[in-house]
Amino acid sequence: MVGEVIAASGVSFKYAPDEADVLSNISFAIEQGEWIAMIGPNGSGKSTLAKIMNGLLAPHSGTIQVKGETLNEETVWNVRQSVGMVFQNPDNQFVGATVEDDVAFGMENLGVPRPEMIERVEHALEEVNMQAYKQHEPAKLSGGQKQRVALAGIIALRPDVIIMDEATAMLDPMGRYEVIEAIERLKERYNLTVISITHDLDEAAEADRIFVMNQGQLVKIAPPEEIFLMGEELMGMGLDVPFSQKLQKALSTRGFAVPETYLDEEDLLQWLSKLYSKM
Repeated sequence: MVGEVIAASGVSFKYAPDEADVLSNISFAIEQGEWIAMIGPNGSGKSTLAKIMNGLLAPHSGTIQVKGETLNEETVWNVRQSVGMVFQNPDNQFVGATVEDDVAFGMENLGVPRPEMIERVEHALEEVNMQAYKQHEPAKLSGGQKQRVALAGIIALRPDVIIMDEATAMLDPMGRYEVIEAIERLKERYNLTVISITHDLDEAAEADRIFVMNQGQLVKIAPPEEIFLMGEELMGMGLDVPFSQKLQKALSTRGFAVPETYLDEEDLLQWLSKLYSKM
């Protein structure tokens, strides 16, 4: 990590002047190379905050800085070159007749020279293992393949930050695995900052830190192992907790001396194996 890439200070937002705030006094800093998972119940303001970070919405108070530059009307196009977004439904992002046309579209808007554009398209599709599909129609791909093409379109623009706004929510387990695997590989290779808005706890568990949103406020920032220990508090917000945490609690209520720290499924399996070997 090499310093802050996105910083919010006192950000508040409402959709209409006579409505209540959707976001209220949000402040945080995200380091280059971090993976941030943003969780919270529906209506907590997660997607609104994501759109503010990308300049699609403007806060009515507070500031967003991207790479030290304050986001405003004059800087929004520079910021969008640094912050790419992948949305829940990739069909809404497709504009090209073929996969390679679609990946090239954003670069055409930026005036990237054609030889460089061709090279970037090939490279981006290779990065997400979709180079064999470059002449295919995007609409005929599977859900996971569509999201990987959408991701390639962002990668080709070479951003510093990728925001995944529920990008795996509509996918089956295999499609979800394909997308997350591609993101993890790209993050490590290019030191990308990933902000993942998600209800998938397995996805959130991959993050360096989790931001918990509730009723328009950022109520907690902590590593996954600390967040998942908030079991009943999370469930009180309408959120879930990982299966391993549920099992830890069930064992504890039955008199087992379960470790107080968070254990993921692999760690819990190892602990159970040691416990069983002593019985």
